[in-house]
Amino acid sequence: MSFFADKRKRKIFIAAAASLLAVLTLFFACAVYLGDYYRADNNAIGAFLPQGASWKEEPNGTIVFEPEGAEKGFIFYPGGKVEHTAYIPLMQYCAQRGILCVLLEMPFNLAVFDVNAADGISGEYPYIEEWYIGGHSLGGSMAASYLADNADKYAGLILLGSYSTADLSDTELDVLSIYGSEDGVMNREKYEANKANLPKDFRQVVIDGGCHAYFGMYGAQDGDGTPTISNAEQIRFTAESILEMMKE
Repeated sequence: MSFFADKRKRKIFIAAAASLLAVLTLFFACAVYLGDYYRADNNAIGAFLPQGASWKEEPNGTIVFEPEGAEKGFIFYPGGKVEHTAYIPLMQYCAQRGILCVLLEMPFNLAVFDVNAADGISGEYPYIEEWYIGGHSLGGSMAASYLADNADKYAGLILLGSYSTADLSDTELDVLSIYGSEDGVMNREKYEANKANLPKDFRQVVIDGGCHAYFGMYGAQDGDGTPTISNAEQIRFTAESILEMMKE
């Protein structure tokens, strides 16, 4: 009896050890994946920003650019696995021209973990008359998903190297879609297929010589194309396109 009992115990022990090893391996793999992200290029950001540039950083990581007299607001979801501070130059450029910008930090740098991050923000700034939401890459897709249940609270959606998998075609949203001609990361087939999810009058802008990574300042991105314009040029062009949309 003891022989068979010991044999059963050994089997249970081996099974438990194997399960624990599998869990630890999965945990380690997740930790490595989530810890490997694109960090903001602080040197490039510092060179781009004008002297005296300032913003407010909240305890939860949200960065707010609040120009005096702003009437329009822009909530931004950062790209997947990109440090949110990489988008400070784009937000600062828009803020300099009178747009209140709210740059969100996402859990593990992935907007998919907090699609509803925009909840409650508009209530903190009651003087803003029109709100826009958008983001880069995965962030743009998640911002679009958020609008599926909140379209009536926003004037428009801004997609940077991104597309909407949520059906927004029947909404009254103004939609601006921007991507670079050299973008090697965005899936073009999915982009084309998901155009049907946007209102028919959405505006598409292709930045000649632009790439996927240059909407922020975080260096080169794996799989991206080779840009023929500078990072600063792409950010300025993007910001001007956004501002033009908001003024109409």
